[in-house]
Amino acid sequence: MFRACHLVTAVLALALSACHQPAVDDGRAASSRGFPRPDRAVSKTGGGTFASEVQRDKVNEANVVMDLAKIVPGMSVADLGAGEGYYTTRLAQRVGKRGRVLAEDIDRGATERLGARVMREGIGNVSITLGAVDDPRLPPASFDRIFLVHMYHEVSEPYAFLWRMRSGLRPGGRVIVVDVDRPTDAHGIAPSLLFCEFASVGLRLTEFVRKPELQGYYAQFEAVGSRPPATQIKPCRMSGEAPPKTDGLQG
Repeated sequence: MFRACHLVTAVLALALSACHQPAVDDGRAASSRGFPRPDRAVSKTGGGTFASEVQRDKVNEANVVMDLAKIVPGMSVADLGAGEGYYTTRLAQRVGKRGRVLAEDIDRGATERLGARVMREGIGNVSITLGAVDDPRLPPASFDRIFLVHMYHEVSEPYAFLWRMRSGLRPGGRVIVVDVDRPTDAHGIAPSLLFCEFASVGLRLTEFVRKPELQGYYAQFEAVGSRPPATQIKPCRMSGEAPPKTDGLQG
């Protein structure tokens, strides 16, 4: 009986010791660990400068995208991964004095340079903020449009990022993605994989257009239903999934 009691005590001690072991550090931020790990490569941040602003304006890129997104004066817009401000400055002009643009980036140097540009150009309707790899830190229910232009393939925690980003949309708001159909480690993302990752957090594709001015594609999404709990998000395979059925899409 004495030996049995000692055995029970030892087992209990081991169990309690296991309960107090520190969590395994898998290299991810603690704020990301409740979300699935993406089954795809990620492009290096800032390594895929798309083209100069002069080149992009020559093909009328920003105006084509803003027209597709139906940007009008008075709107509130977020430009995520704003970088040097190509879209930020043009969105600010389009939404006018009654509108607002929030420019966000995870690179502090980029936000500082953009801040200097905004002051230099006398743009009064732009705010600049520093985001995180898994959270754009948007105020809730604040934006008519959220732009992700040539940056989503650099998001290393897409499920956490999209799940938190979604709450920044106003009712009827849209998320706009401009990207290139190529592997995620080559500064692009296959449309089918993009559709799948967005659908996993309840963002439904409403428009898809390939345009020569973009040298890629334009995709637009809306929020449907409630956000799923993080633990119920199913990660997409790297090969992509079949895109959700959506009426009125252009190939």
